[in-house]
Amino acid sequence: MKPITKYTKSGQINIAYQVFGSGSIDMVYIPGWVSNIDWMWSCPELVHFLQELGKVARVILFDKRGTGLSDRVATGFSTLEERMDDIRAVMDAVGSQKAVLFGHSEGGSASALFAATYPNRTISLIAFGIFAKRIFAPDYPWAPTNEERQIVYDMIENSWGSGEMGLESLAPSKANDRVFMDWLANYFRSGASPSAAMTLTKMNTQVDIIDILGSIKVPALILQRTHDIDVKIEEGRFIAERIQDAKFVEFEGSDHLFWTGNTDEILAEMKAFILNVKPKPVYEKQLFTILVGCITSLEENNNNLKLQELITQHITQYKGSIVKYSTQSFTATFEGPSKAVHCSIDLVNAMKDINTELSLGVHIKECFVKSCISQEIEDFAELIFGRPTPNEIVLTQTVKNLLVGSDISFSLDNAIFKTESCESLLLFTVADKFKENIQFNAFDKNKLPQNDSFLKKVLQNINNHLSNEHFGVEMLCKEIGVSERQLQRKLKAITNKSPNKLICSVRLHRAKELLLSQQNTIAEIAFQAGFSNPSYFSKCFKKEFAVCPSDLIN
Repeated sequence: MKPITKYTKSGQINIAYQVFGSGSIDMVYIPGWVSNIDWMWSCPELVHFLQELGKVARVILFDKRGTGLSDRVATGFSTLEERMDDIRAVMDAVGSQKAVLFGHSEGGSASALFAATYPNRTISLIAFGIFAKRIFAPDYPWAPTNEERQIVYDMIENSWGSGEMGLESLAPSKANDRVFMDWLANYFRSGASPSAAMTLTKMNTQVDIIDILGSIKVPALILQRTHDIDVKIEEGRFIAERIQDAKFVEFEGSDHLFWTGNTDEILAEMKAFILNVKPKPVYEKQLFTILVGCITSLEENNNNLKLQELITQHITQYKGSIVKYSTQSFTATFEGPSKAVHCSIDLVNAMKDINTELSLGVHIKECFVKSCISQEIEDFAELIFGRPTPNEIVLTQTVKNLLVGSDISFSLDNAIFKTESCESLLLFTVADKFKENIQFNAFDKNKLPQNDSFLKKVLQNINNHLSNEHFGVEMLCKEIGVSERQLQRKLKAITNKSPNKLICSVRLHRAKELLLSQQNTIAEIAFQAGFSNPSYFSKCFKKEFAVCPSDLIN
C-alpha cells in the first residue's frame, strides 16, 4: 500500500516525502537522477525491495528539489548544499535525529557530502552504483567522455517524451520486459520535464566529490555490480578505498538499478549492515567550510566595534559562526561552501561602502567540532593575508569542486596551497561577481552611457542567469518589469542589439573569459554559459569572435 505523501519546506521549496516501515532504525533513501515517490509504488520489483527494507527500518523517501512531486527550481541548478538542506528538512519533518543514508547513483554525491558534514546525524552510509566524478579525467579515467555525455544530452533533447529513451543499459536483465521498461520510461518522465532532466544531467557532469571522501568517518557500505555499464566497477572500488574502513561488496550482474537482478543478495547485505553496524555515539570531527578574512580599513577613525557587528551580521545571515576575531582578521565556519562564498561576495560589497578592504579565502577542512583552528587553517590564512590584491576571494580546489550548481564563476590562480598532508591544492579566485562592478565587455564601451542604470539592471539579470539555457527575453522582461516592446526599444537605442542578441553576446563573452582561464573543457564552459549543444556554441562563438573556441585556447 502506497504511503501518504506529505510536504515540508526546505527554505522556500516544498519537498515531497513519504514514511513507511516498522523498523526501529531510520533510513533516508536519496534517489539518483530523477524520481517520483508516488510512481515508485507502481513497480512491483521496487515495491518489493522497499518493503523488505521497511522490515528493518523506518524508511523515508523524498523527491529532491526540481524533481517528482517536489517544487521545481525556477532557474539554474540546485547545489549539493541545497540537496543536503533537503535531506535535513525531511529528517526534521519526521523527527529523525539520526538516520542511515542510502544513496543511489547520483544521489551518492549528496549522501557522501552529508555524511562528512553531519556525521552526528548519520548512523551509516550505504551507496549503490555511485560515482565521484561524471566526466573523464586522467585521475578518474572510468567516467564518460564529453562525447559520451553529449549522447545522453541528445537523448534527453530528442527522445525524452517519445519512449525511445535507450534505458535498457540501466537494467539489461529487464531489457526484454516491456512492462518494466515502459514503467521506467514513465517514471523518468513523471520525475522531470526534458529541461529539468537536462539541467540535472549537466549538473551531474560537473560533480566532483573526490576531495571530501577521506573526511567520511561514519560506517560505509559501498555496493556495485561487476559489469554495470553506467557506473564502472572501478569507480566503486576507487570510492571505497578513500573512505576510512569502508566495506566494498561486488555483485555479479550488469544492472545499474538496485531493485532489478539479484536483489535478494543486495537486500541481505544491506539488512545485515543496517542491523549490525555500531557507529560512534558522538563524532568529534566533521567537515567545515572555513572563511578567513584580513581587514584593512582605509580610514583611521573607523569604528572597530561597528565593523565587527557588520561582519558578524553578514556571517550569521548565511548561517555561519565566527570562531576567531581581531581588529585585523577573522575566521568563520559554515556548513557548506556556497553559503561561505556568497557571504564573502556580500561582505566585500558591504565593506566598500565604509571604505574598508578585505582579503578573503575559503577552504574546506575536517576539523574538531569544538575548535576548527588548526595549523593548516593558520597556514591558509597566512597565504591569503600575504596576497597583494585587495577585495579578492580565493578558493581552494576542494571548495570549487563542491560549488556545482551555484552561479559563481572562477578564474584559475597561479598559486597553490599545500595542506598538512602535503597535498597541493589549486587555487581559484571568484571572477568579479560583485554586483556594482558588472562589466560591459559585450559591447564597445565608448558607445554606451557609462552610468545607464537600466542597462546595468539588464546585464545584472543576464549574468545572474548565465548558466540557465532557458533564460530568454520573456524571463528577462519579468525580472526587470518591462514589456518585450519596451525592452526591445530601449536596448536597441543603448546597445544597437536586440534582447536575444544581447543575451547571446553576454554568454559568449563570459565563455571567452572562461576559455582563457583554461580551467574547464570547451563542452563544460558551453554549459556554464547557457548553451546546451557544444557544436552550436562553437558555431556562435566563431561568428562572434571570428575564431573557434579550440583555436583560442591553443
